[in-house]
Amino acid sequence: MAKLLYSSRVPKITKRHIAVGTAVCFLTAYGVKKYCPNIQRLLGLKKKGKSIDFLDEDEDDQKSLETKKTSHNVDKKFFRELKELIKIIIPRIWSKEFGILALHTSTLFARTFLSIYVATLDGKIVKTIVQRDVKEFLLKLGLWLLIAVPATFINSLIRFLESQLALALRTRLVKHSYDLYFKNQVYYRVSNLDGRLANADQCLTDDITMFTSSLAHLYSHLSKPILDVALITFTLYRFASSRGASSRYPIIIATISVFITGQVLKAASPKFGKLVAEEAKRKGYLRYIHSRVIANAEEIAFYGGHRVEHSLLRRAYAQVAKQMDLIFRKRLWYIMLEQFLMKYGWSASGLLMVAIPIITAEQGGRRPDGTLVDQDADGGVSERTRAFTTSRNLLINSADATERIMSSFKEITELAGYTSRVSQMLEVFKDIKEGKYERAMVSKVRAESMQKQKQKMTSSLSIKGEVKDVNGYIAIESLPIITPNGDVIVSSLTLKIEPEMHLLITGPNGCGKSSLFRILSGLWPAYNGKLHKPSPSQMFYIPQRPYMSIGTLRDQVIYPDSIEDMHKKGLKDQDLYKILATVNLQQIIEREGGFDATSDWKDMLSGGEKQRMGMARIFYHRPQFALLDECTSAVSIDVESKIYQAVKNAGICLLTITHRPSLWKFHTHLLQFDGEGGWRMEALDTTARLSLNEEKQRLESQLAGLPEMHRRLKELCSILGEDSVLMDKDQALEECA
Repeated sequence: MAKLLYSSRVPKITKRHIAVGTAVCFLTAYGVKKYCPNIQRLLGLKKKGKSIDFLDEDEDDQKSLETKKTSHNVDKKFFRELKELIKIIIPRIWSKEFGILALHTSTLFARTFLSIYVATLDGKIVKTIVQRDVKEFLLKLGLWLLIAVPATFINSLIRFLESQLALALRTRLVKHSYDLYFKNQVYYRVSNLDGRLANADQCLTDDITMFTSSLAHLYSHLSKPILDVALITFTLYRFASSRGASSRYPIIIATISVFITGQVLKAASPKFGKLVAEEAKRKGYLRYIHSRVIANAEEIAFYGGHRVEHSLLRRAYAQVAKQMDLIFRKRLWYIMLEQFLMKYGWSASGLLMVAIPIITAEQGGRRPDGTLVDQDADGGVSERTRAFTTSRNLLINSADATERIMSSFKEITELAGYTSRVSQMLEVFKDIKEGKYERAMVSKVRAESMQKQKQKMTSSLSIKGEVKDVNGYIAIESLPIITPNGDVIVSSLTLKIEPEMHLLITGPNGCGKSSLFRILSGLWPAYNGKLHKPSPSQMFYIPQRPYMSIGTLRDQVIYPDSIEDMHKKGLKDQDLYKILATVNLQQIIEREGGFDATSDWKDMLSGGEKQRMGMARIFYHRPQFALLDECTSAVSIDVESKIYQAVKNAGICLLTITHRPSLWKFHTHLLQFDGEGGWRMEALDTTARLSLNEEKQRLESQLAGLPEMHRRLKELCSILGEDSVLMDKDQALEECA
């Protein structure tokens, strides 16, 4: 006894004790510094008026999060958005998605009942060990192994159904999103007329995938734990009551433990929703930079701009890495606190919960048949051991389930981030489909004379124009040409194009020529005035760089039709051969291996061949109006003239933007923009215009030599040391002016 008292007064302190104590003190101090403000705020000890920001992020990151318009918190808006998305991904009860969900729920029920049965069987096995009953032990052990077969299958089935559920939800949401994305040219307008979605491709791929995976995983990790807690709690209560033990104190201990853990974790939890949403945003920007390099690789190589692009990529990746590192650091201390409370705090509470009923049970507990446990031959040791083992296993399962419920809050906040991004994407798509745009506009004033006309649109542009599909003509009345930035290029345009009219459109760069084509094609809205035009199927636009799709050579000619559409029109490959012969492309059929040949046509065809392929599409579709935007600039003049004459012979009305005088003769009227907001339309006198153009070129060639002659005269005067009469006259005129 004296030795015991002495050892308690003089503890043996070693270097190991000092090192462990130092580490514990350091971690405790850091934890107090990290979480004390939040705990004080939770307990009401912090003074009002002082806000506590747990994130403690760098200034740039905090600014980025504060300036975001979209909320990523678990609030009413989150549940409202989630409800709307669930209506999309599970549209009705009799659907594939609901069937998978029901089957998944059934397997979760089965797994819970198996867990309770296995826990009870473990207690019986321990009892046979304590009683040293070999025969009964082997029977119970064999039964335990038999139960393991369906249990492992159900475990694997749960993971399989979770993956299937995520895939089914993703498929439904992707289909819905794609339907919106390709309606009313949303895919074009989302990036050109609206500025709310920086990277639509990121939202359509990664964000949808993460949302559906997170939702399916969260359902599995919430529904089963809730079911486990309910059924296991009922089983433990019935187990304790059947033996006369009190369950009041264990319930109080469990309630207090869960409440304290929940409040502390809620106060200390970082805003994972905002963090994850910001990470997704930065990943989308990194992907955008990569796509720019791929799309413009040739231009970058010509300029030698690899260092600039390399720098942009490194900065974009650094931002992603910085955000990921921030999330990892937040998770480090949060998971440490979470594990301490749930693993060790709850384990201690569980031991108390198991010990109290066994210790307080009268005479070791009373069985349902009325016999007392203490009256057993072994004094009730084996029965108490069985009860302890069964209760402990059930409590462990219940604690694990409760831990998953508590830790799911972190996953819910992350789901809130994905839900917000996907909901925002669908909302933007719907707004654009209905003609509602939001964009940060920056006005550009070309000259002082344009300041009154080219005004800044300070608020959201309202679309008040009247657009009507008609047949056979184009009528424009008081139509303004306005860029997506809100700059007014032409304040009011009025004209009418009737059959047999072929319009040549000219003017300086940026005067509104291509912008007019975008309005006629429906890419840009008519903000005012009236626009009567044929339906989109009767107007075909050919740009300077025609788009080459993925597919066969046949697909290039009939784009955007499919081969089924071609057959419905009654056309065959022989007709396509005639079309290609019209544009002098018949030789590529044999060269490339026939109409069924596939290749990367964007790189396989030359610039002139791609432009002629674009013109071939006009002869295939045969629209009423052809909008041609410098579409033959890389084609020889003789072939170009042949194609234009064939288009006119086909009865197709030409609207052409070109700088080649050789094409003027194919047009009957002229629309000329002056670059200052003015315009004029008149009948085209090709002979007079060609004569004026020749005179212009002659004067340009004559005046081109004047600066060189003037410079040489100065050099001769300097060498001779004499003045020039001509230069003196010029100087005198300048002084008078």
